[in-house]
Amino acid sequence: MSTTQAGTPGSAAERRTEEVKVSDPGTPPATGTTVRGWVRPGPTAKEQKYDLLLGLGMAVAGVIGTELARGVSPNPVELGIGGVEAYVLSAAVALPLCFRRRWPIPVLLVVSVLFVVAGERATFAFASNLITQAAQFMAIYAAVAWARDRRLMKAAVGVVFVGMFGWLVLNFVQALQNDEIKGPNDGLLSPYVSGVVLTLALNVLYFFGAYFWGRTAWGTARQRYELEQQATELAAQQQANARRAVIDERLRISRELHDVVAHHISSIGVQAGGARRVMGTDPEAAKSALSVIEDSSRTAVNEMRQLLGMLRAADPDLDVEAPAAKAPQAGADRLPALIADVNGEGLSVGFHQIGQPVQLPETVSVSVYRIAQEALTNVRRHSTARSAHITLRYLGDSVELEVIDDGRPKHAPVGSRLGHVGIRERVGLLGGETEIGPRPVGGFRVRVRIPLDPQNRPLATEEKQS
Repeated sequence: MSTTQAGTPGSAAERRTEEVKVSDPGTPPATGTTVRGWVRPGPTAKEQKYDLLLGLGMAVAGVIGTELARGVSPNPVELGIGGVEAYVLSAAVALPLCFRRRWPIPVLLVVSVLFVVAGERATFAFASNLITQAAQFMAIYAAVAWARDRRLMKAAVGVVFVGMFGWLVLNFVQALQNDEIKGPNDGLLSPYVSGVVLTLALNVLYFFGAYFWGRTAWGTARQRYELEQQATELAAQQQANARRAVIDERLRISRELHDVVAHHISSIGVQAGGARRVMGTDPEAAKSALSVIEDSSRTAVNEMRQLLGMLRAADPDLDVEAPAAKAPQAGADRLPALIADVNGEGLSVGFHQIGQPVQLPETVSVSVYRIAQEALTNVRRHSTARSAHITLRYLGDSVELEVIDDGRPKHAPVGSRLGHVGIRERVGLLGGETEIGPRPVGGFRVRVRIPLDPQNRPLATEEKQS
C-alpha cells in the first residue's frame, strides 16, 4: 500500500458547547486563547463542490488505472461479474470521497469495506491501481480532520485499523500456507519474513500516516480559530481604547471649559455689582460695566454651547469622576514655561512665533497648550530625537501650531497612538485641521490649525455630523 496527499483543511472553525478533552488529537500549542468544547464546522459550499469534483475525477482515474493494470499484467486476469466488476469496484472505492468532508465517518467505513472487497475480487487492479490506495488514505485523513464527534471518530478509525491489519495478517497466513512468497536470493531473513516485515512497515506508515496527518489538519484548524478569536478580541480592545481616549479628551476639555465659563460668570458678577453701585452717581462707568457684562455673557454663552455639545457626545453610561485639583490654567502664553520644563528632561526644544499675537479664545489657547504638551510627550517617549521645535503662527483668522523633531521611532514597542486620537478630537471639536505623520526629510510633524472666529466653528458634534 502507498500514500498520497489529500486536500488541506478549508474554512475557519467556530466554537460549540460540546466538551472536548485537551488531550484530544490535534490539540495545538497554547496561543493565549484556550478553546474548550470546540467543534470544527462543516465544509463550505465551495469545499463540498471541490470534494464532488475530486470524487468523480478519482473514480474516472480508478477505471483508467484498472485498464492500465490489466494491460501490464503478465498473466491473464479475471474481470469478475459481467467482465466489468473490477472496473466498477475501482470506481466505487473513490466515489464516496464526493462527501468526504460532509460525512467523513460514513465515508471512511464505506471506502474501507469497498477497499477490502476490491482487494479480494480484483487483486490485479488492487495491487497496481494507485487510485484505490489513495482513496483509502484520503478517507482516513478526512475522518480524522473533519469528524465533529471525536469519540465516534476514534471508534471508527479503531475498527477500520483492526479490520485492515486483521485482513493483512490473514493474507500472511494464506501466503505461508500456499508458499507464495519465494525468492532465489539468500538474505539475513527468509523471503517470507522479509516480505512480511516490508509489507507490515509500509502499511503502518500508510494507515498511521493518514491518521496523524488528519490530526494535524484538525489541530491547525483549531489553532486558526484561536488566532482569529485573539485578533477579534484585540481589535475590540483597540476600538474600545480609542473610543475611551476620545471620551477622556472630551471630558478633559469640558473641565477646562468649565473654568473658562466660571471666569466669565465671576467677571459678570463683579461688573454687575460695580454698575449697581455707581448707577446714580456715574452713569458712564455704569455703561462701561454693562458693556463688559454684555461681551462676557456672549463669550460665556458661546463657550457653554461648545461645552454642552461635547457633553452630549460623551457616553452617558460612563461614570464621570469629580475633577481632580488642577494646576494653573494652561494656555498659549505658557508655552515658554512648557518648553523650559521639557528642556530639562534631555530634549532640546526651540520656539518660534510668527505673526502679530492676538488674544486667543480661552478654549483655543488651552488647546494649543495641550496639543504642544502631548506632541512633546510623544517625542520624549517614542522617538530617538534629541531636538524639537515648536512654531506658533498667528494667521489672522486662525492660529497654527507646528511641532517637529529630527528623530526616528524607537525599536521598542511604540505607543497606542491614542494621544494622536485625542489631538484630532480636540481640534475637530474646534473646527480645525490636523496633520500628523513623518516628515519627508526625516523626523515627525504634528501640525494643527484652529479658526479664531467662533462662527466658523461647529457648536456641537451633532451639528458637525448632520
